[in-house]
Amino acid sequence: METFSLDDLIECYRRGVFPMADARHDRRVFLVDPARRGVIPLERFHLSRRLARTVRSDRFEVRTDTAFGEVVAACAAPRAGRMETWINEPIEVMCDALFAQGLAHSVETWREGRLVGGLYGVAIGGAFFGESMFSLERDASKVALAHLVARLKVGGFALLDAQFLTDHLATFGAEEISRSAYARQLTEALALAGDFRRIDPYAGGGAVVQAISQAS
Repeated sequence: METFSLDDLIECYRRGVFPMADARHDRRVFLVDPARRGVIPLERFHLSRRLARTVRSDRFEVRTDTAFGEVVAACAAPRAGRMETWINEPIEVMCDALFAQGLAHSVETWREGRLVGGLYGVAIGGAFFGESMFSLERDASKVALAHLVARLKVGGFALLDAQFLTDHLATFGAEEISRSAYARQLTEALALAGDFRRIDPYAGGGAVVQAISQAS
């Protein structure tokens, strides 16, 4: 994919196709268009009572876009139970380019000055394409996800693309839909002007829980 430009990549996301690699040290990149797509319906996001208490407690400091490269690198790092990753160097370069254009974002959880969890993804129109998340402490990535959902709801987004349904994401209300159903949702979301930064930058955990619980 040596001639694959940033505009080509953006157009792929707009068509519902995303890049992946077979392994961390394999420089090849291929495009994926799953027959079944994982999505997290924003209006039905499930925040457990225990996690809501953690979010409200502000145990983690939550920041956005202050350590994008570090979040991507942490998502790509091997960890127990998963020694290989689909994020290789060419994908990291693409992510950095999207971030420089203001189209990619990270939501980060910090504790005592240390990055302990987070996620990153791509925002186009009213669609957010979630790419990956990591956690070094209990609930660190879950809190980041809760803050992301609140930010997307306040910002007028309509689609949170999770790529593939996993048991972990299912606990938050994620579901699997057909390629055609996803295409319809994507088309509607891309017609919107989502604002990733509309939420109060100083919004604490209480405001996040309230934003999630409000009817869409």
